[in-house]
Amino acid sequence: PGNLSSTVGIKPTVGLISRTGILPLSNSQDTAGPMARTVKDAVLLLQGIIGFDAEDAAMGGGIGRQHADYTAFLDKDGLKGARIGIPRDYYFEELTDEQLGIFNRAVEIMKELGAVIVDPADIATARSIVYSTVILNEFKASLNAYLAKLGPHAPMRTLKDIIEFNNQHPMETLKYGQKTLIDTEYTTSGTLTEARYIRDRTTDLRFCKDEGIDATMREHQLDALLFPADFGSRITSRAGYPSIVVPAGYTQAGPPFGVTFSARAYEEPVLIRLAYAFEQHTKFRKAPSLKSFIE
Repeated sequence: PGNLSSTVGIKPTVGLISRTGILPLSNSQDTAGPMARTVKDAVLLLQGIIGFDAEDAAMGGGIGRQHADYTAFLDKDGLKGARIGIPRDYYFEELTDEQLGIFNRAVEIMKELGAVIVDPADIATARSIVYSTVILNEFKASLNAYLAKLGPHAPMRTLKDIIEFNNQHPMETLKYGQKTLIDTEYTTSGTLTEARYIRDRTTDLRFCKDEGIDATMREHQLDALLFPADFGSRITSRAGYPSIVVPAGYTQAGPPFGVTFSARAYEEPVLIRLAYAFEQHTKFRKAPSLKSFIE
């Protein structure tokens, strides 16, 4: 969303922010995170929502790894000496020439600001990451657990209740169908014990985390990876790793285009330094115009 709206979006490490009360999709990938006009505003919001929550099992990994003041990492010179890798083999062919030009210009700016660019720094497992049943399985388990905690007067208690309600009110609820809900309800047990789920989750961690991001960053001694737009979310989300997207310009047709800094678990301070330095030296974001609405 941050990429598409020319805003700064921070997706924190899974386990840094409590998910209690948030309608779930995937217990291994879900995380709340701020969106704001500037990196500083986003960091201030991040600071405000960090805190330990015993109800969220994912937060156990974050004990002792949170920082008291994330604004301390707002460094205008944060790109100097930083080693940033470009995974050129990571579906860059999906970019238009114009989008690729915006991305390459951002890379050149980072070089001018003192960053050491490792290009390419390809992720060897990138093309091995394919369809996974993880979200399908976790959605049912997570949603049913969420609904069970809503209290005795909540009308919806299970995913099946929602499906049946939608079937009874098709005009209001089924404009776009509910195939995902039906597939989840009738092809998974909701117990997270299926062999396919366990295999897919293990594969995701192997290709996205251990042999993916971790291996690439270790091989090239990187501080961060840089992806065009939100491309990195395909791999970072499965690893549970943090990312920050910042505006990098606009296409001739008008839509904004951003770049995403990504790193390993709980390395938000590094990403904040890099994103803030890039933003402060470029100021690419433009306030949206209301002219078309007024006319």
